[in-house]
Amino acid sequence: MEKEPVVEVVGLGKTVDNGGTPLTILQDISFSVMPGETVAIVGASGSGKSTLLGLLAGLDVPSAGEIRLDGLSLAALDEDARAVQRGKLLGFVFQSFQLLPALNALENVMLPLELAGLKTSTATAREWLEKVGLVHRLKHYPKHLSGGEQQRVALARAFAPSPRLVLADEPTGNLDAATGQQIIDLMFELNARQGTTLILVTHDEAIAARCTRTLRIQGGGLLL
Repeated sequence: MEKEPVVEVVGLGKTVDNGGTPLTILQDISFSVMPGETVAIVGASGSGKSTLLGLLAGLDVPSAGEIRLDGLSLAALDEDARAVQRGKLLGFVFQSFQLLPALNALENVMLPLELAGLKTSTATAREWLEKVGLVHRLKHYPKHLSGGEQQRVALARAFAPSPRLVLADEPTGNLDAATGQQIIDLMFELNARQGTTLILVTHDEAIAARCTRTLRIQGGGLLL
């Protein structure tokens, strides 16, 4: 049987109110992503890359067009239902790590597992922190971790629930070059090992070149 796309985007547009004047951020974006693909989204600063990622995650709603994740149209879901779908399908890696400061490394990784109802959340979180080289940092809070260590925790948190799709928004943006390279290597290694689909926003052409293919956004549209 032919595989179905994990992501389908048809005629996607996003317009916001800019002081009474409509501002078009994205227009007529269409593409699909198959299971196991790694796709880079590149473009100049302000081109709409992160807006597109937020729409794919259901964190924002489009002004036009449709997004289907795993065959399910996000337009058919209310905000609560989109949150449930995110929890079941998606993992996230953010530029600013987005770890909860009141939780230690182990608890940060456990959180999505517990929300998914996994009874072995502690053991699974520990296993994933070991995979990213942080088994000695289980009880450390984010403020006591370096930027690279925080992003390793974020990678463990994203991949631990075995999502079908991982969305990464400039995951090396707040890291120095050497640490960023280690994080990217680790992310691609985890992704390949899990067989996850990865959509990655980046301004780094070397990182984009490691993906199966690249989508380029310019002036709010997709370059063909």
